[in-house]
Amino acid sequence: MRRDLTALFDPRSVAVVGASDDPAKYGHAVASQALRADGRRPVHLVNRRGGTVLGQAAAPSLAAIGEQVDLVVVSVPGSGFEAAVEDALACGAKAIVAITAGFAEAGPAGLARQRAVVARVREAGAVLVGPNCLGIADNTTELYLASDRFAPGGLALLSQSGNLALELQLRGAPHGLGFSRFVSLGNQADVTLVDLVEDCARHEATSAIAVYAEDFGDGRAFARAAAAAGKPVVLLTAGRGTASARSAQSHTGALTTSADVVAAACRDAGVELVRTPREMTVVLAALSSGTRTAGRRTAVFTDGGGHGAVAADAAEDAGLDVPELGGATQDRLRAVLWEQSSVANPVDLAGMGEQRPLSYADTVGELLAADEVDAVLMTGYFGGYAASEGGLGGGPAGGSVLADGETRAAKEIARHLATAAKPLVVQSMYPQSPSCRVLAEAGVPVFSATEDAARALAAITGRATAPVPGIVPLPAPAVEPADPGYHGVRALLAAAGVPFPAAREVIDETELLAAAEDFEGPYVLKALHLLHKSDAGGVALSLPDRDALLAAYREMHARLGAAAHSVEAMADLSDGVELIVGVNRDPRFGPVAMVGLGGVLTETLRDVAFALAPVPAARAEQLLRSLRTGALLDGVRGRPAVDVAAAAAVIERITEVAAAHPEIAELEVNPLLVRPDGALALDARAVLG
Repeated sequence: MRRDLTALFDPRSVAVVGASDDPAKYGHAVASQALRADGRRPVHLVNRRGGTVLGQAAAPSLAAIGEQVDLVVVSVPGSGFEAAVEDALACGAKAIVAITAGFAEAGPAGLARQRAVVARVREAGAVLVGPNCLGIADNTTELYLASDRFAPGGLALLSQSGNLALELQLRGAPHGLGFSRFVSLGNQADVTLVDLVEDCARHEATSAIAVYAEDFGDGRAFARAAAAAGKPVVLLTAGRGTASARSAQSHTGALTTSADVVAAACRDAGVELVRTPREMTVVLAALSSGTRTAGRRTAVFTDGGGHGAVAADAAEDAGLDVPELGGATQDRLRAVLWEQSSVANPVDLAGMGEQRPLSYADTVGELLAADEVDAVLMTGYFGGYAASEGGLGGGPAGGSVLADGETRAAKEIARHLATAAKPLVVQSMYPQSPSCRVLAEAGVPVFSATEDAARALAAITGRATAPVPGIVPLPAPAVEPADPGYHGVRALLAAAGVPFPAAREVIDETELLAAAEDFEGPYVLKALHLLHKSDAGGVALSLPDRDALLAAYREMHARLGAAAHSVEAMADLSDGVELIVGVNRDPRFGPVAMVGLGGVLTETLRDVAFALAPVPAARAEQLLRSLRTGALLDGVRGRPAVDVAAAAAVIERITEVAAAHPEIAELEVNPLLVRPDGALALDARAVLG
């Protein structure tokens, strides 16, 4: 349900409980910031000793204020926290920001206290941010309840780390990035990341949402909220490795989620997933330019061959295309460049910039006008001439003539951009030079590192050619629980339309021979008490007749002692590709599907792709074709193409079954044999939670 957070971001009055004159206490920092907007709303400072704090009269208690307070910040020792919350609710508070720590992150006893406080807050119809948080801020309503100032702008920052929030501010400043809101998530005991994403999505002054999260709470709900936000969501998370997962857990009591699952959720929801604060800043700077394009055909433009070659590699590494330009475009470029310039892509001025700085603008203009170009990455020395004149250590001798010419070129490039609905990203050795500042003020992202420029361009290209898959709703839970036995799982999947070879479960030689009469050989024999049957020698393939089947049974039974076996018809493996389809139930994101190259080498090759389950057939086909070995599906070295559509349809059915059975922790079909004439599941297993 949508939560009303008005009292949190635009309260009629504020009180800071634990306000202090002592700079070492957090109540001092929050109170100092709160008083910046004393004229916007009443700001009450509460200190149990009374007197004055920061030159303002302090009330000894919330009750002593004598009037209702909309929002209360609680920054007191843990022993006094519950009493402070009760006092806040008694004075009519509709929102509480809990700075105090020592709750879920401290262990079971702290978790129990936290749950009791949240129950009391919800009973009173209020909301609580935290505990164990560092405050909030809303520049659009002049609400300043965090220790740091945030430059105004269009970004909402939702973070479980105060230091990372500070780093993002520092990194964003050179790019003109500012913030509409800041929320320190803390333990998310009441107000969650999902609540905040949904509220920021409705906030008109917020143009993009930046998230640092160690614990997603309901990860699937976060993905749904991000997919429905209608504005970019950029996520930095922790826990990709075991050490960072331990750190995250000790930090906020977080339950981290594997990197594969988070990446799958982000792809499905259209979230930009980043790995570092630097990368987050790069992506946010690109998104703030406002220009996005459907294609990824990128023209690399340079004034030096080395920079051009490195940038072309970086662009392709980032997923951009750097095709050779067509003849007509090359002819138009030759008309504005000199003979030694390269016009194929990368486009290289080859020294012409020093002779005629406006050649930068002429080239950018032609590239932006070319139908075969979706975006331009300009890299190299541009900015150096003006940097030399401005005392920034750039450029050869040439003085103000070259500097002025470069600045004029920057202004001309800005004019070209005003009439072209295509992005331009710049890498410069002198990103702070006057000419680069002209570009930045015109909305062009400018970076010092080539890989940053390429990553920025990747964030704002390719949107229409790779539409966001979206988050498919979970089906209604099945009425009957699943039978985790081998033939029970086969029956469950077969009822959903997953094809299997004929099979019978047997417990002795008599039943074995009777099964052999039901269908013709060759046969397969499987021992049924093993989860990984092939690894233990519990599978015998291509048994040509009854005698071979019986001999295999006697040997396998003597060696493994299985109580039951499965006799199956041997599938035709010729011209087939073996896939694996699995669904694992993640505690945060729910059922997550995995598809990849299957068979006995699955774990060795690790050629797999992930998505939130259930997976529609169209999405399943995208996942299959994204595999490193995806070319095998279309036939190689004389082998025919296999029926990818049939495989995708089976994947949809398998993932639907797993999603409808919450009692199943793991469901796997391996291999799923895909041939030119269809798909056939050859083995299946399930593990209950």
